[in-house]
Amino acid sequence: MVCDSFVKVTADANSTNWRDIKYREVFEQELRGLERRRIVDQNCTPEDLTGILETLYLSDGSDWIGRGDLQDIILSATIAAYEYFISEWKANL
Repeated sequence: MVCDSFVKVTADANSTNWRDIKYREVFEQELRGLERRRIVDQNCTPEDLTGILETLYLSDGSDWIGRGDLQDIILSATIAAYEYFISEWKANL
């Protein structure tokens, strides 16, 4: 029965690990997309991205039907990326 315990512990560790991996993946992907938009769209401003961020906040608060873990992670990482990117952009103006 040692094997059963090992499988459970490994599964528990992996259940957290995939969340961390997905969060980092989405966060980095969003940052790349925001940087690309900043370079390509000369009319893009921090205020434009703040408007999108406000919409993301509304989506985050509108979870009345339940998104599930994966969608919660994606939305959380997306919001964090926007917050970070906007903050860095404004700090370097």
